[in-house]
Amino acid sequence: MKTLNTFSILFWLKLASAKNGEAPLYVRITVNGKRAELSLKQKLLISDWDAKKNRLKGLSDDTKKVNTYLKQVNSQLFEIYQNLKKEKKFVTSDLLKAHFLGTDENRYALTDIIKYHNEHMKSTLRWGTQKNYFTTHKYIFLFLKQKHSTTDMFLSELNYKFIIDFERYLRGQKSMGNNTVMKHIERLRKMVSLAYKMEWLSKDPFIKFEAKYEKKERTYLTLEELQAIESKRFTIARLELIKDLFVFSCYTGLSYGDVMHLSTKNLCTGVDGKQWIYAQREKTSVPMKIPILSKALCIIKKYETHPESVLRSKLFPTISNQKLNSFLKEIADLCGITKNLTFHIARHTFATTVTLSNGVPIETVSKLLGHSKITTTQIYAKVIERKVSEDMQKLEESFLLSE
Repeated sequence: MKTLNTFSILFWLKLASAKNGEAPLYVRITVNGKRAELSLKQKLLISDWDAKKNRLKGLSDDTKKVNTYLKQVNSQLFEIYQNLKKEKKFVTSDLLKAHFLGTDENRYALTDIIKYHNEHMKSTLRWGTQKNYFTTHKYIFLFLKQKHSTTDMFLSELNYKFIIDFERYLRGQKSMGNNTVMKHIERLRKMVSLAYKMEWLSKDPFIKFEAKYEKKERTYLTLEELQAIESKRFTIARLELIKDLFVFSCYTGLSYGDVMHLSTKNLCTGVDGKQWIYAQREKTSVPMKIPILSKALCIIKKYETHPESVLRSKLFPTISNQKLNSFLKEIADLCGITKNLTFHIARHTFATTVTLSNGVPIETVSKLLGHSKITTTQIYAKVIERKVSEDMQKLEESFLLSE
């Protein structure tokens, strides 16, 4: 159902400010029940004002001039309203007032902060994060079009209701879970907070909003599943490469982006005289120093003479994350693994099956993963505790069966 916009103009005398039988002349603009008032910088005799007709009584030249001026103001406001509607703008009484006074030039819109953010995030955000923002922008514009019949709105128009309406709209999208909805809201929040810090906005509309994420279990491979992939040999070179990249990540804890960026310059001799990886996490720029386990080192040596590795001075040939994850699903099927295998599961596997399960202290694992806070790493520790509990329960059940 399409929303019907209401619009009215009323001229009136502000009797509360009356003095010596005169009162200041005002115009009231009402759009969809919301008012904006502005002074017309004139004082008129209260006795000469016709409140029913919104004009001065009489036929004198001065009276005609005032009434003509009122007609001009009425026409000008109506024209502004019509033009904004044609442009499919989100029309409000404050917006009409701003256009009439010519003060709208210093007011910033939602598209202004999106454009500013796009221009300034190129050098600070990785491409994957930028793409996520572009997706959020798409949903913002779809929301404005479908729910507000406009393509833009002033930042000053943003309020708590706008946020919860946008959240409700996102939840109505197919296959969009709670955490995905919260991610889109958080990206909008970061842009609006940026506008607030730059004083493009007088108040933060998110001040009462609280993002609520659902805690999800980290998926990882068991030792048996990891060994199943390691021992599998593929005659197709691309599948063999993807398997090797995945296993390498399982024994280093590096993400897809970090693995793809590794070059021969990242190989260094550590304090123990053995080879280490010295690098920075692509996502957070946190420095990493990782001792290379023998299984990971074998994979590095396997590709050190690969033509593409030599040409680009990289440790491994390049493949897109999308293709890599697509082929990983094929590898999972061939290895009898029912889990939804993605490259990031390798990082989780390193944290749980490879390190924590083998007694590596959580502080060390946190360093190896490049986490800035140990609380991030503790998520994996909880997974291990749950695994210990399950194993002990199985042991208890075996005791009962043997009695």
